[in-house]
Amino acid sequence: MRSRSANLRTKVIALLASLVALWAFAAWVTLREGVNLLGVQAVDSQIVSPSEPLLLDLQVERRRTVAYLGDPTAERKGALDDARAAVDENAKVFMSSARGRLARLAADREAEQRVDETIAELDRLKNVRESVDSRSIDRASTITTYSSLVESLFAIYDVVGTLDDTEIQQDTRNLIELYRLREIISQEDALLTGALATSRITAGEQYRFTELVISQRFVAGRTKLNDADQRAFNQVVNGDAFRSLRQLEDRIINARTSARPPVTVEEWDEVADNALTHLQEMVLDSGDNVVQRAAPVAVGVIVRLVLAAGLGLLAVIASIVVSITTARALVAQLQRLRDAAHQLADERLPAVVERLQRGEKVDVAAEAPPLDFGSDEIGQVGQAFNAVQETAVRTAVEQAELRRNVRDVFLNLARRTQALVHRQVTLLDEMERRQEDADELEDLFRVDHLATRMRRNAENLIVLSGATPGRGWRRNVPMVDVARAAVQEVEDYTRVKVMPFGSVALVGRAAGDIIHLLAELIENALTFSPKSTPVEVRGQLVANGFAIEIEDRGLGMAEDDLDAANAGLATAVEFNLADVKKLGLFVVSRLAAKHHIAVRLKPSPYGGTTAVVLIPKDLVTTADPIVATSAPAADAAKEAAAAGDAQRASTTRQTSVALAEPAPVHGETVELPAVRPLRAAADAAAVVEGPDTSVPSAPQRPAPSTTRVEHTEHGLPMRVRQANIARQLRDTSPGQTTAPDDDEAVRSPDDIRRMMASYQSGTRRGRDDAARLVNADDQQEPHAAADETVAVETDR
Repeated sequence: MRSRSANLRTKVIALLASLVALWAFAAWVTLREGVNLLGVQAVDSQIVSPSEPLLLDLQVERRRTVAYLGDPTAERKGALDDARAAVDENAKVFMSSARGRLARLAADREAEQRVDETIAELDRLKNVRESVDSRSIDRASTITTYSSLVESLFAIYDVVGTLDDTEIQQDTRNLIELYRLREIISQEDALLTGALATSRITAGEQYRFTELVISQRFVAGRTKLNDADQRAFNQVVNGDAFRSLRQLEDRIINARTSARPPVTVEEWDEVADNALTHLQEMVLDSGDNVVQRAAPVAVGVIVRLVLAAGLGLLAVIASIVVSITTARALVAQLQRLRDAAHQLADERLPAVVERLQRGEKVDVAAEAPPLDFGSDEIGQVGQAFNAVQETAVRTAVEQAELRRNVRDVFLNLARRTQALVHRQVTLLDEMERRQEDADELEDLFRVDHLATRMRRNAENLIVLSGATPGRGWRRNVPMVDVARAAVQEVEDYTRVKVMPFGSVALVGRAAGDIIHLLAELIENALTFSPKSTPVEVRGQLVANGFAIEIEDRGLGMAEDDLDAANAGLATAVEFNLADVKKLGLFVVSRLAAKHHIAVRLKPSPYGGTTAVVLIPKDLVTTADPIVATSAPAADAAKEAAAAGDAQRASTTRQTSVALAEPAPVHGETVELPAVRPLRAAADAAAVVEGPDTSVPSAPQRPAPSTTRVEHTEHGLPMRVRQANIARQLRDTSPGQTTAPDDDEAVRSPDDIRRMMASYQSGTRRGRDDAARLVNADDQQEPHAAADETVAVETDR
């Protein structure tokens, strides 16, 4: 086992090491040095060599141009034309060679840029010559222009490549310094030649000449060459030619300004030409020495190139052979391991999770049998895989059980909360029945509304736990009451406007869930729209059922967010704890999937969002019309209680409707007045049915009665029909009219409070009678399940 493991490890390491060493050696030694050698040769032959004669000819043309400007004789013009012809010829050769394909491939980007700048300077040389011929340029500007052109050639020398040898690179830089030294002496020659041609040297020329002398002596002093070249350079600098040059330079520097120059043209020409010639010969000899020293380096590069190619070929062949022999043994085991991993990830583990979601029991040992992959390294990986698959299956089982237990805990807590809220709502209902004070009754209504919202939150937990909320009705509920009941379960319900729905009802078994569904959508619309804008709820019969639209006027949703929300509403997927902000939409999708309801979001014409809820046909039925009659308050309460909780919730907070009912819409039945004590008129709700009643008329106070109160034979006051209800709710027979009060237009808050307390007392008596009748009917029907604790709760 140990031998086999060592062999396998050694083969893999040897394979990788040989490949890495091969390519590292080939890339670093062979390619880099070989390409560099070819590049140096190409740059030298295509750029550097053609530029050297051009540089010397430019120095000659500069000197003769300045001499011509100082003394424009025919002889000097002829000499200048010869110099120009030589420069043009060498410039043509240089530009043709430097622009060639080989030079462009060998030179880097910076070298190409310097070459382009030099060619541009050469193109502008024609304008300089025209200025010289027309004598529109002075000697100083001419020297500066030519010196700039020569400096552009030195800029090329500074960036061209050389061999990867430190000594060769240093020798090349020293050679360039010698060329710069010669250029400085050439500038001295040109400057003084122009001054001597005029037999007068100005202060500016003398100052510039002094600067050039200082620079020339500084460069000569700092030049450090190899031993042989340094000895040759010292002989030139310390020879007679440079000694005579320094003497003449000192005489010119110490001469008086604007006087005759202390040297003649012939004397200066002889000394300057002699110094330049000796220096040029020394530079050429130094260049030859650099080439000789670079030859062995180039040969070494070629030798390494050949050796690297041969060794690299052998290493590649050996690597291929070893790879073939080892790959066959590895592939079979790896394929088995890969197939087992794919089977676990794609088949077995998803099947286990699916069974766990259905509540089935799973045997970990049966679902994760161990696989045999041998005892080598791959076999050890296989053993680790066996442990991984067993752990994965066991973890999936444990997580499923944990989720089930957590779901049961949440469901239990939600059921307990639901029962407590139901008891709270029942207690509040009894307190509302006993309360006659309008202010206290208003506070009770607020607490009642908060309890209703708490009940919906508890039902959300039940839905998230996968269970079904217990709220439901045995009888059909008018669709408009379903919408109104949903409105009463949101916080900012006064902004919601319920439009006419028609004579359509919803089957009782689905009423609770659809009220919950609509409440979630209405709450979203209120939350994501400005406080000053309404939210409209409208519905109508369509070909495939009943459609309810909830439209807000908020900022709307982005197209991507809208598509994602619609996708979530279309499929009741598993709830993701990371999407806590989308809890409402998840509850909506669960409830919609339960009753096969289609919910979709779309942009609103107002810029907000419109939610469309399509209730299927099997949940929609025709509502029995409820017509307002002259029945007493007790009869009205009995009819409202029999219609279910939604019928009662539809008018609990619609003070504006109760105080002044709008005229019936053509083809619509008239809703009954509120059967629950109404709150103060100052808290009028915005939820209306039918035409706009946003500004209802004030309730009218009953006129004081002047009729004598009659008594029964036992001394008790005789009951007068409709004496204790508001005038708007009284039944007036044809031909009977009620005279308006004189103070009808203006009513104080105290009058309104007394009127509401009186109205609440009458409706309470009627409700008590109706409750006794309803309880008597309910005793004949089976009761709801124990966990459906809010099945008969009033939907607020």
